[in-house]
Formats: sequence, structure tokens, C-alpha cells
Amino acid sequence: MNASLPAVLGFPHATPPLPAAVIEVAPGVFWLRMPLPFALDHINLWLVADGDGWTQIDCGYGDVATRTLWEAHFATTLAGRPLGRVVATHYHPDHLGNAAWLIERFNCPLVMPQAEFLTAHLVGTAGAGYGTDSICALFRAHGMSDEHLASMQGRGNNYRRGVPELPATFRRLLAGDELEIGANRWRAIGGYGHSPEHAALYCEQLGVCISGDMLLPRISTNVSVWPAEAEGNPLARFLGSLPVFAALPGETLVLPSHGLPFFGAALRVEQLQAHHVARLAELEAAAGAPCTAAELVPVLFRRQLDIQQRFFAMGEAIAHLNYLWHAGRLARTIAVDGTIRFGTAV
Repeated sequence: MNASLPAVLGFPHATPPLPAAVIEVAPGVFWLRMPLPFALDHINLWLVADGDGWTQIDCGYGDVATRTLWEAHFATTLAGRPLGRVVATHYHPDHLGNAAWLIERFNCPLVMPQAEFLTAHLVGTAGAGYGTDSICALFRAHGMSDEHLASMQGRGNNYRRGVPELPATFRRLLAGDELEIGANRWRAIGGYGHSPEHAALYCEQLGVCISGDMLLPRISTNVSVWPAEAEGNPLARFLGSLPVFAALPGETLVLPSHGLPFFGAALRVEQLQAHHVARLAELEAAAGAPCTAAELVPVLFRRQLDIQQRFFAMGEAIAHLNYLWHAGRLARTIAVDGTIRFGTAV
């Protein structure tokens, strides 16, 4: 049974590990931090002792800076013990970017959900509505300007910058599956909306949850609509995934992909739920007269956005508007020219 909600999140570590260094956050669980070439400038990775070797959970963006740090960890942190497997919580490049490189180096398997593996290949090869042209067509329908579309088109397949090699094989991880890592068992917790089939990992014996991107301490997880499911409702799926994290024991140490490890999963779930309720109410109020998602982006993001942030902001605005549309709180119309607008439901 959970204890009552704490007033604030608890942070047992005030600072992250230095580059090429680690912090042991629980017995046999080590925290690595790697750089990202974005405004969100880091990702946390988790190395878990596993008998005579290691299990690596998530593996960083596939660029020179990250691989240079990995080489330092090979020489020091791994202490001559190999990676026995790599686990990817989901397909995003900061989580999967070095997977193929690592499993080839150590001749070990990649473990991840099937939907995440397949989506990596769809995005990486621009297949079945996952390419730049499809994304730009979706954003054009939702009112993005020609100038911003041109900037996005000019980036090409940005995913392959972070995932230069796509893994060819994997072992499937399903929600509810248990991985035996060393002397402990880690249960996969399914999460939806941020990505197709995100897998967090919870170890009851250690009182630790590796939450991936499903539960972050300071920022809200991006939840976006993409062309392959243009009328989808990923925000409903994301919010529906949160109660299982709130039900974790109150003393569970949450290890997020971004930010600092923390205690207080139930409080953080409550905060995220309240955040989305407020954002939805603001959008509903702002869309009295029919508006495009592009016109409503400033309601959700009250700051200047770079091209990477604008990409996610548009996807997130559409996700919130689709949620309101599916809930009957806003009406959705499509003009003759294909422009999609949302306004007060009649």
C-alpha cells in the first residue's frame, strides 16, 4: 500500500555523474549520463550488473560525442566484463542510437518491444507514412507556415543522424514480461502515447523503476500525433498508462531518462495529470473560433522554438486537439483545401 503523497519530490542525488563516470544508485545499478545535441542536452543510461557481465538499458544518441564516452566506459566502468544484452525502452534515437553498434561489438542480443523495433525501421527508412514528406503534409494540413515547412523539409531524415545503423534482430519484450538480471527480476511496464509500446522496468527487490520517458521529474513527456495515425488519440493512451506508475510503492526510486533520480512516483503522476488537464482547458478556451494547430501552438508553448522544438510542439498540439475532438469538447472541420481546424463543439 502506498504511503500518502509527499509534498515534494525527493532527489537523493543533487548532481549527475561526470562524463565517463558513474554513480551507483542502487546495488549493482549504475547511472551513466550522455550528451544530446538538442536543447534537452542529456540522457541518463542505466548499467546493471548481470553475473559475469552487464545489462545495458538504453544506449544514447549515435554520434561521435556519445561513442567517445562509451569507449571510455569500455576501458573503465565495464571493468573487463562484457555487455550480455542491451535493452531499449523505446525506439527514439537517444535510446536506440547505439544499439546496433553495441550488440555488434559485444555479440549480444537487443531486447525491446516489437512495435518499437518495427517503428525504428519505418522511421529510419521513411516507410509507410513515417518520412519527412508525410510529416510535412500533416503539419501543412494543420496550418504550419511554408517557411517552417521548408526548414523541416531541409533537415531530411533526422532520425538517421541519431540512429546511423538500424539493428537487424531483436528479442521481443512484452508488458508483464520479467527479465532476470543478476540476482533480481525486472518486470516490464507498458506505456503508450509517447511511443508505440514503451517498456519501463521495475525491480521489486531493489525498489527501483527505470521509467524511461514515461515519468520525468521536471518536464512533461512529449506526446505527439504522427502521419501514420493522423486521427489518433495518443494523449488518452499516455494518461491511461500513468496509474500503474502511481501504484508503485511510495519508496520506489524512479530512474528517469532525463533529469535526476527521484522518489515520489504517485506525486509526479498527479502533477502530470493536472498539467494536461490545465493545458486541455486552455486549448478548449482558445479555440472558440475555429483554429489550426499551428495557430494554437503558442497556447501550449509560450517561448521561441527552434526547429527541433517546433517539430515536437506541432505534434503535441495536434495530440491535445485530437484528444478534445475525440472527447466531444471540440469540433474538427476539414476545409476544401485540406486545412484542419478545431473549434467549439455545437
